[in-house]
Amino acid sequence: MARVACIGECMVELRQAPRGLYSRSFGGDTLNTAVYLARLDVKVDYLTALGDDALSDEMIAAWTAEGVGTRRVLRLPGKLPGLYMIQTDAGGERQFFHWRENSAARRLMDVPETDDILNSLTSYDMVYLSAITLSIYGDSGRERLLAAVKRARLLGTRFVFDTNFRARGWPDPDIARRVFGAALETADIVLASTEDLLALYPGESQADLMARIPGPEVVLRLAEPVSLLRFAGVTCEVRAGPLTKPVVDTTAAGDSFAAAYIAARLAGASPIDAAHAGHRLAGLVIGYPGAIIPAYAMPSKKRHRLSTRRQGPSEVASQGSNQGSSQGSNKGSNKVSDKVSSRASK
Repeated sequence: MARVACIGECMVELRQAPRGLYSRSFGGDTLNTAVYLARLDVKVDYLTALGDDALSDEMIAAWTAEGVGTRRVLRLPGKLPGLYMIQTDAGGERQFFHWRENSAARRLMDVPETDDILNSLTSYDMVYLSAITLSIYGDSGRERLLAAVKRARLLGTRFVFDTNFRARGWPDPDIARRVFGAALETADIVLASTEDLLALYPGESQADLMARIPGPEVVLRLAEPVSLLRFAGVTCEVRAGPLTKPVVDTTAAGDSFAAAYIAARLAGASPIDAAHAGHRLAGLVIGYPGAIIPAYAMPSKKRHRLSTRRQGPSEVASQGSNQGSSQGSNKGSNKVSDKVSSRASK
């Protein structure tokens, strides 16, 4: 069975509750994705650093209960996890406030155990990280991480980059654009959104944004519930189905989309079917408060498997040409699709 490494930071979450109170839980973009991957029966490890405090102990226990592997979690004496607070408006849109400058996770790329963590990436079928992941490390840490990802790719590991962007984490937009360029150039699969990319490249069209991503497999989520896909030499559009519940909280919409997309691709589904799976799970998640919805609210595993049936390369190409227009050839896109499917079946 395929195994995925998710790299990033989990923080203590404070969320508005009635009567001026706040509820406490845990969250973080790549951790949210890891939890949803585990719930979709994907073997996943979370790679991060925590402290030796009681809150860090609670995090480890919670991840283990969800089926997320913690063998690559470093525990740093005297350090603490970061903290963030969410304010949510009447329409479910959220605003984040972070306290993470001295968090344990920021040290992951500059401790004695870093080399062991980075060398372990070659043992995974996929490595998933986000722009938020890259924002918490300094220049040397980012360079070490991306160099390790490139080494792992030489041995067959696929790299999935999520463009999840928070301006607060990137005080210098030029540095952010440079780091984005390096990650986009390296990635086998890019999960992007116009919201993220327009913050760095204001005023550009959807076509311009897609052209900035050289990778063979690209998902660009639009402001409306639609995704543009580019793979196997074609570009096509995938629309989300109607919501079954009102929008309550959009906190983990992109994180859950990423999990369902990755899980579907590892199961052999086409990018189009994987995007449909992503929209379905994201549409479900935004109907509940908080980043992680109750386990009972997850779609049945049987239903998920049926909705991500395996397809051959000819059927994938046919779907793309039927639903979109050709945008020229993308070198290596068929290889990426084939490798993802073949590694998942081992």
